[in-house]
Amino acid sequence: MMIKVVLVDDHAMVRHGLHQLLAAEPGIEVVGAAADGAQAVTVVLETRPDVVLMDLQMPVMDGVTATREILARVMDVQVVVLTSFSDRERIVAAIDAGAVGYLLKDAEPEDLLEGVRAAARGESPLHPKAARELLSARRSRPAAGSADLTPRETEVLSLVRQGLANKQIARRLGISERTVKAHLTSTFQRINVLDRTQAALWAERNDID
Repeated sequence: MMIKVVLVDDHAMVRHGLHQLLAAEPGIEVVGAAADGAQAVTVVLETRPDVVLMDLQMPVMDGVTATREILARVMDVQVVVLTSFSDRERIVAAIDAGAVGYLLKDAEPEDLLEGVRAAARGESPLHPKAARELLSARRSRPAAGSADLTPRETEVLSLVRQGLANKQIARRLGISERTVKAHLTSTFQRINVLDRTQAALWAERNDID
């Protein structure tokens, strides 16, 4: 299956370089590009990509706001931040806005390509620096036990443990895929994990059936 990608960056040279890299890769198609967050919302609505590579610092509308706007309107898109910034505040803000991954522009091309594929598979590609900052940020929050999960969050977590994708969970529970993502974001924060794999392991350790 072809992975459709939209590129969002305010530097034309960066967009051009990313386009060349991705377009040369089998199974990946660049379907659009935008120079700021406002354009990104429009392009995503027009092209309905699988993955958006999102810069953070841009004119008109920044990447965090654009991520939030896109995910409020499109259920099935995965936003991966691609930026030069690795400070905790930006990382946490991007993830809280709904981004599924956070990569840095100094990453190797192979790591970027794998990040796009991972996001399309429903995984969370994180640069090691971003992962460390997120772990530190989550550790600073009070730990939450399974008793703090809502009944719906517990249901969703149980299905994640069973290996179901978001679309399958949405069908099983009779809710939208966007709602599933919202429950997962909340659940990840409550149980202090970063991705589906860690959540499934947590569910297994805590007997979430």
